[in-house]
Amino acid sequence: MDIHLKLFYIPFFIALISIMSMLAISGCTPTVQVTASDKPIEVNLNVKIEHEIRIKVDKEIDELFNDDDVF
Repeated sequence: MDIHLKLFYIPFFIALISIMSMLAISGCTPTVQVTASDKPIEVNLNVKIEHEIRIKVDKEIDELFNDDDVF
């Protein structure tokens, strides 16, 4: 074989190998998908809320509030 022919094949094989390796690498890229669930989200809170409000007013204070002269 001629030396010029050998020098032609070396870059050709390098280009061919690099193209094949790029195709192989691009086939291995991972894909990530985020999808919403078909079911609704359920939150079960077993909480018991109790409250009690007490208002105590002494009779004297109640009379003061009812007296129109104070205000």
